Formats: sequence, C-alpha cells, structure tokens
Amino acid sequence: MPRYDRLKHILRLDPERDSHEIYRLIAAYEFPWDFTRALELALYRTYAVPSIGSLLARTAELTDRSQKRYDDTALLLDAVVEHGFDSRQGRTAIRRINQMHRAYNITNDDMRYVLCTFVVMPKRWLDAFGWRRLTHHELRAVSHYYRTLGQHMGIKEIPRTYEEFEDCLDTYEEAHFGWDEGARKVSDATLDLMASWYPRPLAPLVRGASLALLDDSLLKAFRYAPPTPLARRLTRGALRLRARGVRLLPPRRRPHHARQNPEIKSYPGYPKGYRIADLGTFPATRPVGAPACPVPHHLNEEWGHLNEERGRP
Repeated sequence: MPRYDRLKHILRLDPERDSHEIYRLIAAYEFPWDFTRALELALYRTYAVPSIGSLLARTAELTDRSQKRYDDTALLLDAVVEHGFDSRQGRTAIRRINQMHRAYNITNDDMRYVLCTFVVMPKRWLDAFGWRRLTHHELRAVSHYYRTLGQHMGIKEIPRTYEEFEDCLDTYEEAHFGWDEGARKVSDATLDLMASWYPRPLAPLVRGASLALLDDSLLKAFRYAPPTPLARRLTRGALRLRARGVRLLPPRRRPHHARQNPEIKSYPGYPKGYRIADLGTFPATRPVGAPACPVPHHLNEEWGHLNEERGRP
C-alpha cells in the first residue's frame, strides 16, 4: 500500500455519516503516536482553567493515583474509537464517563471546553509535528465525531465546525486561564508521571522537554519558568525529525489502540484483559438531582479483551 492510499480512501468516505470510521483510521492507523501525545496535551491543557484544575486536585485522582487515572481515561475514550458509539463496549465506556462526571458539579461550559481541546489540539499538534497535516475533509469528520461524543455526554451548545471548536477553545482560554495552587499540583504530578515512563536518569530531560512543548499561556498559568530557546529548538526539532522519518515508512497495516501503548501500566492482568465497566472511579455521591448518566445508554458490562500477544489487533 503506497503511503497516501489510506488518505485517498478516507477522502471517499462521507465526513459526517462515516465520521467514526474516518476518526478510527486517523487515530489507529495514520497517527496513533501523535494522537496519543496530542490528547495528553489536550487534557493537560484543561488544568489551567482553575475550576477544572482545582476540582481535579480535590479528587486527588491525578495526584495520588496518576497512572491509573491516565490509564482509565485512555482506555475509556479509546473503547469508543475502537468499537463505535453503537457498540456495547462504546455505550458502556460512555456510561462510565458520564457516571464519573455526574458525581461533581461541572458546568456545561467547562465540559464543552474540554471537548474542544480534543478537536483542536490534535490538529495543532499535527500541523507542527505530524508526518502530514489533516485535510479539511478529515477535520469535518473529527469535528462531527466529537460533536456526537458530546451529545452522548449530554453537553449542550456544542460547536458544529472545526472553526467553531477552535474559536470556542481560544475564547475560553483567554477568559479563564489563571493560577490555582491545586491545579499546579495536578500539573506537577502529570509531568512526574510522564517522566516515570522512562529510565530515572532521563527524568529531568523528559520534564524539560515536556515544558518546552507548552505555550506561553500555559507556562504563565502554572507559573513555570520559561524554557530556554535552545530547549525549545531541540525538543521541537527532534519531533519534526521524527515526522520526516515516519513519512518515509510504509503505512501501518494493523491498528494501534490505546490499550497497546507502553504507557498503560495499571493492569497487571494483561494479557487477560480488563472490564470496561470496572474502569474509572466510583464516587459514593453525586449532586442532588444529577442523573447517573444524562443519556439512556444500556447497562452493559463488556470485557476489554486483549490479545495474548501485546500489540496485535
């Protein structure tokens, strides 16, 4: 298969009717590593909104159980990518996400902003560090995919186009980014988690490279000292060099999903599997009047089976 044949196939699909299939091909075949990094940055970015960062600090999930929280988030979101919105696995994953969110008083504006980061940050990451950029056709599909996910989560007033998602994100960040002590603790814990994935002597280098990828608005919100120009050039240059190498590789023939990522470490039962219904947290209470799930997904408890040979579909 020539390098751009999958893109030709994507361009023949309908960006709305086939949005899940297009997103699956993009995330699991074209850019699995890049989408993982971009979505990590998307979620990290939300900490700089004090109402979000302070809530995450109070739950202590990202400070005391960082690895498991990371794993659960990746596995739940990717269950929908792998199996689709109408699958039992996808419905179970969305129900779990909704049950966790409905345990807290999270505003619709904050929920919509987080959704916007999932649409915008992968595009911006690929513009800077991808082996190719997303086409307008693909951006329409990505926007429709996340609009559908947002509807399943009960989010209201969701943007329709990529441009609307981007404008919503930029406007919200300009109005709400700011300092919060709890959010800084969550940020530090996340940077420490990322550094823990590599040999200990490399931890300072990984943390420095992570900071070098942050824009000035994030650095200011968390009160980090700006990285040196050399650190930024080296980090971003290395990512661009990687992209040139990937462009020369043959296209991926098997999908790569989040459960295959080496960063997923919480489940010693691999390769036996995990239950999607058991992922995440199970808060004892939720705000008065808040439903466990805002939309009527079926109660499913599906196994997220893993192949005995890690890395196989």
